[in-house]
Amino acid sequence: MSEGCCPSHAQPQPQQRLACPTNGQVGRIVQRITLGALLKPEARQRIQPAAQYWFCQDPACDIVYYTEGAIFTQHDLAVPVWPKQRAPTTPVCYCFGWTWGRIQAALDKPAILSDIAAQVKAGNCYCEVTNPQGACCLKNLTIALQTVQQ
Repeated sequence: MSEGCCPSHAQPQPQQRLACPTNGQVGRIVQRITLGALLKPEARQRIQPAAQYWFCQDPACDIVYYTEGAIFTQHDLAVPVWPKQRAPTTPVCYCFGWTWGRIQAALDKPAILSDIAAQVKAGNCYCEVTNPQGACCLKNLTIALQTVQQ
């Protein structure tokens, strides 16, 4: 799967693995640029410049980003967060406009992955600044497609 994913910049190495304060699960590291791009302006002011942030992947948890002593919830983001929200308008692929509803309505579901792979190959993906997870969304897309097909 990584072969088709967007190129990513080097991720900082965490000094520790930090668990979400709500559910205790260790999330994935996100870069500060992701928070800066997707948080509402009033929430952006609370970013701690030297802190390492983590994305909570649990759909049942309202926390999106966390670090020691600071959290950002879904309310703090300017975009809906997949997989925490599954409204028809929620993006699954933030770069290329594939929403949950559009995926459900697509007649040729394999063509979705082909479309995105072609866009990635052309260098048109910006997952670090468009996807709240700060990483390639192909895994999310694959999960969404499997969910729809079941």
